[in-house]
Amino acid sequence: MPNRKFVWLALAAIALAGSSLGTGIWLGRQQGHADRQLVNQPAADRQQNPARAELARQATALLMQLELGQAGEVDQQRLLELLIGLDRKREATVVLERLADQQPQRWGLRLLLAELRRYQNDRTGALREVRQLRNLKPDQIEPLQLLALLHLELGQRTEALEQVRAVYGRQSKPILKPTALATGLLLSELLLKQGQPGQAEAVLVKLAGDFPADQRPLLARALLHQQRGDLHGAQARLNEAQMLRPGNPDPRIDQVAAAWGLASLRGPSPRPTATSTQGPAANSAP
Repeated sequence: MPNRKFVWLALAAIALAGSSLGTGIWLGRQQGHADRQLVNQPAADRQQNPARAELARQATALLMQLELGQAGEVDQQRLLELLIGLDRKREATVVLERLADQQPQRWGLRLLLAELRRYQNDRTGALREVRQLRNLKPDQIEPLQLLALLHLELGQRTEALEQVRAVYGRQSKPILKPTALATGLLLSELLLKQGQPGQAEAVLVKLAGDFPADQRPLLARALLHQQRGDLHGAQARLNEAQMLRPGNPDPRIDQVAAAWGLASLRGPSPRPTATSTQGPAANSAP
């Protein structure tokens, strides 16, 4: 498993750049004890780790610049990267609260603040931040993903499903919005978690019809088929996804097929000759 310190660093950098966080919100809540706060370590330990001591020194200097009003956006980003990387998340939270209030147009700041609160098991505080962000960005998928995740972690499965279903309905009618694709995929995932695979697949079928040039609904259906042991259906959906890009096939789809033990998707398997043995090719899905 990769060191989550670097995941947090990437998350901070992406959020502060104002870009989409994608699946960054699905971070785990557990982290090893190796990255405990440097300020709480004995001097002897700090001497054994000069690299971390230097990072802590940089963080202290940037905190002073921030207090004096001399820290620009690049300095603020670096400060948050350092605080999170050093596992000083309480200090990072305080800094983020201030920056998010001062710069509401940088919505990634508040999203990262919500994730930091969640990471520290403050789900009530995280919900508060997400709801405030959704008032500003009602169609942004990342806050909706985090909202659904928080509801699930609080045991509020119905609330999670209703929230996402309402947003998907608004984005689908009366005019289909591009944002309905990501929301529909999230809705399908929640339905699957609720033990409703039929309804989950129905959403994916509709998404494939509404967004016929996008591979993601087909790939999600392929995964659903694979999870329930329907390898023939999984390969059929993967083939359909690959055919959406006939001149530029996606090698990752072939890799998925190989990982699932399916036949190559680059073309039909050759017909066995009279002298060939009836091996795996004869049993491959069409």
